[in-house]
Amino acid sequence: MKALVLAAGKGTRLKPLTNTVPKHILPVGDKPVLFHVLNYVKEAGIKDIGIVVSPESGPYIEEAIGTGSEWGGQITFIVQHEPLGLAHAVKVAKGFLGDSPFLMLLGDNLVQEGVKDFLGEFHTSSSDASILLKEVPDPRAFGVAELDPSGKVIHMVEKPQKPKSNLAIIGVYLFTAEIHKAIAQIKPSWRGELEITDAIQKLLEMGKVIRSHLLQGWWLDIGSNDGLIEANRVVLDAFLERDIKGKVDKQSSIVGRVEIGEATEIENSLVQGPVFIAANCRIKNSLVKPFTNIRAETVVEDSSLERSVILENCQILKIKHLANSVIGKNTKLTGQDKDPGEACTEQSRRIRLFIGDDCKVEL
Repeated sequence: MKALVLAAGKGTRLKPLTNTVPKHILPVGDKPVLFHVLNYVKEAGIKDIGIVVSPESGPYIEEAIGTGSEWGGQITFIVQHEPLGLAHAVKVAKGFLGDSPFLMLLGDNLVQEGVKDFLGEFHTSSSDASILLKEVPDPRAFGVAELDPSGKVIHMVEKPQKPKSNLAIIGVYLFTAEIHKAIAQIKPSWRGELEITDAIQKLLEMGKVIRSHLLQGWWLDIGSNDGLIEANRVVLDAFLERDIKGKVDKQSSIVGRVEIGEATEIENSLVQGPVFIAANCRIKNSLVKPFTNIRAETVVEDSSLERSVILENCQILKIKHLANSVIGKNTKLTGQDKDPGEACTEQSRRIRLFIGDDCKVEL
């Protein structure tokens, strides 16, 4: 069994942030989203891992992963030169996959349950493929599966206008080598892409057996500003533990599950968890509210933050009520000494920003 992780997407909905950093290495909780996905692979016991990257994202992802020893296996990088669909990514990776069965995951999607049980079911079945499904309120934006009473897949369709079920395909798949024969028989969709949904439908037409597994827990798609913020909220709430390695002075208060990295200093501030603050940060005269993720080398002074993601080496100075925001690396935000308009409500004074790297903003 091999694993194929797809990390070649351009992250268009996360621009301008993804002009300088691939979405797959943006932080969710204490690590990049791609690292969470690789942990699923490790927990499932798969040691031969291929990561599909684009020419643009490849160098950043390779640098972030390094040797890959953290995941206890061999990592092979595979370049998909053009974004021509998930089935095209499998086609590009055929030399790596060979005739092996494989687990395929999107590198920017997180699932609460991981994939170990999903893989275990596949090993005990005689199916040629298995797909992970999630009930969603509006399936029209997804690939949709129809099942028979036993859980076998009987039909697949991509983004139907009139869905026959509410079961969305969420980007975790298991295949035998039969999938390569199916991909060889499909044509690009109206989007100009080889759709994995069409390939799975072709398997059905070839008489192959496709099983399904219904995800009961959460599923997170890190494809947008709101998606990144929500993923941090969910992951911090689910997994963060109290761990204070930095220095907290007597005038400060740390409430709840807060992780503070080494050499970080908290001065005259209140931090209300769940909050993650990385190493070598300084938080002074500030309020850090729940679901905030502050990366290394960042300074926050005379400010209030909540439910936000602040990337590395930022300065947040005199900014009151920054909320639901994503701030790119090496960015400086500067506010006024006093809030304008004493009659304003707290809600109206809240600031929401989505800023790429290397910016300077004065408010």
